[in-house]
Amino acid sequence: MAEVDGATLIARSLKRHGVEYMFGIVGVPVVPIAFAAQREGIQYFGMRHEQSASYAAQAVGYLTGRPGACLAVSGPGMTNAISGLANAWSNRWPMILLGGASDISQHGMGAFQEAPQVDAARPWCKYAAEVDRVDRIPYFVEQAVRTSIYGRPGPVYLDLPADVIGGKVDEASAPQRPRVPDAPRSFADPVAVEAAMAALKSAERPLVIVGKGAAYARAEDEVRAFIESTQLPFLATPMGKGMMPDDHPLSVGAARSFALQNADVVLLMGARLNWILHFGMPPRFNANVRVIQMDIAAEEIGTNVPTEVALVGDAKAVTGQLNGVLREEPWQFATENTWRTGIAKKIADNQATTQAQFDDDSVPMNYYRVLREIRDILPRDAIIASEGANTMDIGRTVLPNFLPRHRLDAGSFGTMGVGLSFAIAAQAVNPGARVVAVEGDSAFGFSGMEVEVACRYGMPITFIILNNNGISGGPSTIDRSRPLLPMALLPQARYEKVIEAFGGDGYFVETPDQLRPTLEKAFASGKPNVVNIMINAQAQRKAQEFGWLTR
Repeated sequence: MAEVDGATLIARSLKRHGVEYMFGIVGVPVVPIAFAAQREGIQYFGMRHEQSASYAAQAVGYLTGRPGACLAVSGPGMTNAISGLANAWSNRWPMILLGGASDISQHGMGAFQEAPQVDAARPWCKYAAEVDRVDRIPYFVEQAVRTSIYGRPGPVYLDLPADVIGGKVDEASAPQRPRVPDAPRSFADPVAVEAAMAALKSAERPLVIVGKGAAYARAEDEVRAFIESTQLPFLATPMGKGMMPDDHPLSVGAARSFALQNADVVLLMGARLNWILHFGMPPRFNANVRVIQMDIAAEEIGTNVPTEVALVGDAKAVTGQLNGVLREEPWQFATENTWRTGIAKKIADNQATTQAQFDDDSVPMNYYRVLREIRDILPRDAIIASEGANTMDIGRTVLPNFLPRHRLDAGSFGTMGVGLSFAIAAQAVNPGARVVAVEGDSAFGFSGMEVEVACRYGMPITFIILNNNGISGGPSTIDRSRPLLPMALLPQARYEKVIEAFGGDGYFVETPDQLRPTLEKAFASGKPNVVNIMINAQAQRKAQEFGWLTR
């Protein structure tokens, strides 16, 4: 048979195992891999920073169920991508980082960009290995892809020495391994399924919490059937939004604190009791709350709060088991009780409190006024990427989602700088979709150069910046006779000019009457664009009962 080089084997192996998207920055020694990926039919997107490439790769993993690939050069290129590994590790998303490395024959000699890359990656990975021979490339790629999607998903790393990338072998000596099948869907113990239903039936104030683990499992049909059969109130975590439409009558999102504080039985569907859910502890939860926990990972069961019923398995499969019980023994939570009326009252009270901010036409504008206008113009199938402190937190409550996996944000790791990469990944996977990135001005600054990527690939993403001159707000002018506040950014920064340099459209908005026509123009442009919206530097969330971080 003919000879084949390592770069071709890498690309061919990735393609065989369902890796369809690669994001990276080329250089020594990984350039041949990018070309080989394109020849093998993998879509390659050149990014402006390896960190951004790694964020995009993991978003593809979440959106498709198959890992996206990040391609990085050796040394600083690979270490730049470690933040992406860490974010994927925290979110439990599959991705594969391909790091170039110095020649094996030069290990320990102080080779160009030589670094302990496998050791650096290992704390954040399910699997990290150096590919030691050209003929073993198919083996290592199969191992990496399988590990990334089987069990609890997560990132993996392959170290690719230059002499392996450029080396050649006879094709017969490096046979491709069979394609890694989709991850098996594990079922929970049927006894536990029955116990879960019994616990729910005994509840006076039940609550279902739907997390991004259920979204990753593609469990939306099963979750919807379960919620609508039982008529149980539900709360979505930030990236669990859209598993059920946010405007569904059983959603308690507008009374989140009340629901968490008062629920006596909570069913966690692919949601973890970490900081996002206040660890399941008082004062945000009932001290005596009973927990039914559904999770793919047995080691997650009982984290922070003892679990009454453990449903260990795939969210789609396990929710299907619950629905099977309901088909045999139909049950529905009572339609009239104090739990439902209490939730309804709290929703009405919260909406009334917020309405004044929605309707406030003051200049400079507040968050709610701007986000209301964005909400009203977005189609129901829009994919929203969001980051920033108040921008993201308020946006989560104001900007609804109606379809699963249509919201991407800072996630479990609270990572800033992900928004533009997530939007690019979402547009790559869904080329016909309306993709919108809603950014704080500080968050935009982490990766603002990635707008050039959107322009280069013709992605009509709208990047909306809520600009308050700093991190949680900055000054309206700079007094150079005094030290600048640590959170200050350049006032009135014209971020929209950045995309204009690359052929995209830029818009600057200062008043409420400019909002709607500008957003309509941006959405209709068919080009990548930035809408830079000035808001009040002192604007904040509406008064909260608790601080955002439970201590």
